[in-house]
Amino acid sequence: MKFIIAAALMAIAFGGAGAAAAELKVLSGGAVEPGLVRVIDGFRRASGTEVKIQFNTAPQIAKKLADGETADVVIAPSGLLEGQLKAGKVLAEHIAVGRVGAGVFVRAGATPPDISSDAALKQALLAADSIVYNTASSGQYIAKMIENLGIADQVKAKTTRYDDGAAVVDHVAKGKDNEIGFAPIPEIKLGEPKGVKLVGPLPADIQNYTTYAAAEHTGAAEKDAAKAFLAYLATPAAKQTFKDAGIE
Repeated sequence: MKFIIAAALMAIAFGGAGAAAAELKVLSGGAVEPGLVRVIDGFRRASGTEVKIQFNTAPQIAKKLADGETADVVIAPSGLLEGQLKAGKVLAEHIAVGRVGAGVFVRAGATPPDISSDAALKQALLAADSIVYNTASSGQYIAKMIENLGIADQVKAKTTRYDDGAAVVDHVAKGKDNEIGFAPIPEIKLGEPKGVKLVGPLPADIQNYTTYAAAEHTGAAEKDAAKAFLAYLATPAAKQTFKDAGIE
């Protein structure tokens, strides 16, 4: 069955003699990196198409597109894609990639805090020596969550923010204090070999999910390859790969 699906996709996308030489450019949000890298490996093996991917935060993607940068496929939060559709930057057909939840993590070997409830998380943050998260869309939610917990002023002096999740992971991995980090769960899992440990997702009643989708850029240079890649993202195998990487 998998062979039939793959063969059908390739027949649709690569019917032309020279199409196999296509090189696909993908602009993607970093939160889906762990799953997307593996999905692209599968697509590359199935199609023979080379894929170049650039990971950025959602605000960076929006700025790049506004500045006129093009790609064949854009993978970003659904809200951002809707805005880009209105701006004429992407086509209307969107392929769902999955949703990403926010997680709590600490340095490997550190005692994990109790995050079993809102109250427990609040006490853990007050007791932490340092709190670290990003300035991207996921970090904006964390800042609002801390404000809603009523402790924004109390933890402001010990809070550090970075442009992206990778820098947050590096900070916590190299730290020595009682630090708590927040990041999209796939980014935490990706960073575990660097020396961090996922404590768990945010408590269910304050969890925040960001839904990611993919769309063809209106200025795509490799339109056939873009369509084939989007079709590949919709296959059961690709969806399972995303799920295994923490992208629901």
